[in-house]
Amino acid sequence: MRWFYLFPLLLSLACTKTTPRPDGQIVVRQGFEGTVGTFVSDGPSFFTSNYWIEGPDGLILIDTQFLPSEAEKSLSWAEKLTGKKVVLAVVLHPNPDKFNGTALLQKRGIKVITSEQVKAVIPRVHALRKDWFYETYKPDYPTEAAAPESFGSTTQEISAAGTKIKLHVLGRGCSDAHVVAEWNGHLFPGDLVTDGFHSWLELGYVDEWMKRIEEMRALEPKQVHPGRGASGDDELLDKQYEYLREVSQIVKAEKPQGKPSARSLQAIQSKIEAKHPDYRFTKFVENGLEALWFNYAK
Repeated sequence: MRWFYLFPLLLSLACTKTTPRPDGQIVVRQGFEGTVGTFVSDGPSFFTSNYWIEGPDGLILIDTQFLPSEAEKSLSWAEKLTGKKVVLAVVLHPNPDKFNGTALLQKRGIKVITSEQVKAVIPRVHALRKDWFYETYKPDYPTEAAAPESFGSTTQEISAAGTKIKLHVLGRGCSDAHVVAEWNGHLFPGDLVTDGFHSWLELGYVDEWMKRIEEMRALEPKQVHPGRGASGDDELLDKQYEYLREVSQIVKAEKPQGKPSARSLQAIQSKIEAKHPDYRFTKFVENGLEALWFNYAK
């Protein structure tokens, strides 16, 4: 059974720091001229966080969850707690935990948007992930690729819900393309930042990912809302950068060249896990071992 908890946190966002939340927990934070709400999916949906921004005239949803059922719960809780309707949703990058709820929201009359670059990658990622996940989650897994609308290929400021949100178009990181949302001192980076969880290293773009962190640092956010784990201040960016730097050093220490041996890949995995023994989802590292190796191979 999935349980839901409501924790109104009437705290200044500048000092808010929470620990990873249990299944289906709702967290509401007030400050910086508005309210941000957090919904966390249950374990089978990878404890995925998505968010809502409360504007004067409605809500903006950030990401759409891994399963349509979780998207429905996220939507319902946001509207129930605020008494306002979601009028816009943003997909931050082409991973299924960000885009799989798109069609459900569109059926509710909600406009779902992303960058041209993210939109272009979604069909390929959907085809791959459907092979991974459909049999496990059916019928609660989309059969068709998500089709959000494109807001364009460059950074844009979008007006919705009586407020404005800036959508930064960034390059490779944990995915092939990224949107990072910025609103009143809040930064929503998706899985470019996690806390208490291993990062999704499948593509091996560690150096590019570190550049994304530097670009986000330049925005000087007061609050960072990660794809997994607790929201916090800009120290989360430093923590993520250090994690990626460690990964880079560990891989380089194996002097990658040619095809990796099983021993070398296991050594990389073990060293990354040893650096963060309490982090969840070691599979996120394992899926990226060969890509990490080849991206650093001479």
